[in-house]
Amino acid sequence: MAIRFASIKAGESDELLNSEWVVLENNGKTPFHTRGCGMTVGKRGSNKKSMLGVIDPGFVLQPGEKMRMCTGNPATAAHGAAPPEDDVKNYFLFLPKTYVHPGAVLTLVLRGLPVAKAEYDAAAANGIKADAPKADAAKAS
Repeated sequence: MAIRFASIKAGESDELLNSEWVVLENNGKTPFHTRGCGMTVGKRGSNKKSMLGVIDPGFVLQPGEKMRMCTGNPATAAHGAAPPEDDVKNYFLFLPKTYVHPGAVLTLVLRGLPVAKAEYDAAAANGIKADAPKADAAKAS
């Protein structure tokens, strides 16, 4: 699978749920349907993960396409304004609270198997912690 997290953005406050989102991108050559996928959140180094929910009805990511998954509900004024849909469309998760916090590890799963995984890093330009290069990781062993 060539599905990946392109960016992660933490919410501006615990009330403004639509200011928190993740962007998924399909870098593959075939469409990917998210129906039945779930999203988990945990901490690095911990096996304990919380299932945020199942994406239903879901959406289809065509090759090269991105989708912004906002935490809140677009019809709830207290969740704040939805981000503008420029080249990236919005999909709303209707979650009751924020889930992106420092050190959060997000995993997109399908039938219990990981499809994409990323760790939130507030200091990174796209909000995703960079992995160590493979060659450097091999040298460190």
